Amino acid sequence: MKIATWLAGVIVAASVMVAPQGVAKGQALSDAQVKQAIIEESIAEYPGTCACPFNRARNGSSCGRRSAWSKAGGYAPICYANEVTKEMINAWRERQQ
Repeated sequence: MKIATWLAGVIVAASVMVAPQGVAKGQALSDAQVKQAIIEESIAEYPGTCACPFNRARNGSSCGRRSAWSKAGGYAPICYANEVTKEMINAWRERQQ
């Protein structure tokens, strides 16, 4: 009886360890989803609150022209889907594997 219980535990543990990998490989993200992920990562890397014009400042106002995206030089966050190139999408997918 103890061997059967132990064996069942090993099988359950092995299936739990293998299942997430099998599910993740089967779910390919669309280009639009990857673009959104790239934009979110870019905004998250910016140290302040006004990475993009559509972000909100600490006081609740729209960042607009105060955003890093709107200013020349310095940080250049990716804020819009049309800024994401096919090369960026391919590089992101390679990093995720």
